[in-house]
Parts: sequence; C-alpha cells; structure tokens
Amino acid sequence: MRPDVLRRGVLVGLLALMAVPFVFPTWWMITSSFKPMSEIVGTPPTMWPHTFTVQPYLDAFRTQPLARQYWNSVYIGVVVTAGTIVICSMAGYALARIRFRFANVVFLVLLTGVMVPPEVTIVPLFRMVRAAGLIDTHVPLIVIPMIGAPSVIGTFIMRQFFLSLPVELEEAARLDGLGPWGIFWRIAFPLARPAVGAVAIIVFLRSWNSYLEPLVYLTSKEKFTLPLALTQYRDNYGQLVWNTQLAATTLTVIPVLIVFLFAQKQFVQGLAQTGLKG
Repeated sequence: MRPDVLRRGVLVGLLALMAVPFVFPTWWMITSSFKPMSEIVGTPPTMWPHTFTVQPYLDAFRTQPLARQYWNSVYIGVVVTAGTIVICSMAGYALARIRFRFANVVFLVLLTGVMVPPEVTIVPLFRMVRAAGLIDTHVPLIVIPMIGAPSVIGTFIMRQFFLSLPVELEEAARLDGLGPWGIFWRIAFPLARPAVGAVAIIVFLRSWNSYLEPLVYLTSKEKFTLPLALTQYRDNYGQLVWNTQLAATTLTVIPVLIVFLFAQKQFVQGLAQTGLKG
C-alpha cells in the first residue's frame, strides 16, 4: 500500500472518530422522534426504534399550530437576513471606502455593540416596544436584529471584505462615469458574494435560534416562533412529551441544513477573506 494512501486512510478514520460526538446527538434525535414514549425513557436505551411510529409527528401538528409557527420563523428569518445584508453591505462599504472624519472612531464604537449581551438591553427595549404598542407582534423580532449585534458582526465582515477589493476596479468604474452608488451596486456588491453568504448564515441562524426575544415580546401561540414553540409540548402534568418534542425539533433542523448547504462555500470564503486587510 502506498504511503500517501495509508496516511489518507488514517486521517479519514481519525476524522470519522472525532465526528462521532457531533453526529450522535443528531442521530439520537432523529431516531427517537419515531419511537413511542415508553421506548425513549426505557432502559437500556435503543439506537434504533423497535416500534416505528410517525405518531409523534402527527401530534406535533395536532397539539399546537406548528405549521403557523414554522412559517413565522421562516418569514422572520428571511426578512431579517435580507434587511441585514442590505444595511450591513452599505455600512461596510461606507466604512471601507468613504473617507470622513472620525471614521475609525465610528467603527470602534460600532464594534462595542458586540460586547453588550442582549440580556442587558432587553428591559429598555421591552419598554420601548410596549410604549409603541408592538407587544405580541413580529415587528420587534424583525427590526431590532437589523440594528443589533448580528448587524454589527455583518458590518464588520462586509467592511473587511470591501477593504480587500482592489481599488483599481472602482477607479475604472469611476472613469466610466459611475458614481459612488453605481460603483457599490454594480461593482462592489456583486463581488461580495462570499461575504454576503457568511453574513446570511450568521444572521439567519441567529434569527432562527432566537429564544429570549420571542419569549419577551410574544404572548399568542399563533405568533410563536419555533424555539419558543418547542417548549410547549407538555402533558397534563407539565412533563415534557419527549418524542413529540424531538419530532418537532427534527423538523426545525431542515431549513438550517438547506441554508448551510447552499451557502457553505461562500461562508468559508467570506470568513477567510475578512482578515486579509484591515
């Protein structure tokens, strides 16, 4: 056997072994979603359902409006992601290419937003949302993330990417008669697909997994998002119905996998290029 083939086989084996702790919880979640409750809590635990049933999936939609809650998370995540990409790309381009007084100070102040945990600002934000009459609506779940920590991270990524673009591209476009707005939309933004992919994944995952904000702002089950809805699968004694909850959780993983599979290449390229120049 050739040495390079042997080394590759050993490397693949080690990577497969290291992947077990990460793959096993997902495997257990999916297989347990097809088990009856008695088999989940039984000992010893089983790696494959002895009694295969789809009843947990039916109960997930029967016990509460999961389809409506699913749609709430999808459309909120898409709107927040699209809006954040537009805002962050324009802000990042301005900080990277437009020279104005105190630009570096503005950028440093902007970065401090990442260091402020959401628990610190949730009370004043709740008071503002309540004063505006927007409690139990999706407006704060859409607007606040666009100007919060995810937007700050997105602005940083976009700024670093635009700094890595050759200035000669913009100079050539300027000679062709394009202004700053035209250069941004026709030259800079189309070239920023790797950075846009990275921002899209970060923002969408942040919106999709958000639990604190929906818990604070929403009161109606029909307006719940999925992270909040998953906590509602309980029996008459307040105990979690594990198989139904695992079935609903399995369904929530699907959009995340789709987004990552389509944008993983841009995600890696975007993160790799954010540190090239700064």
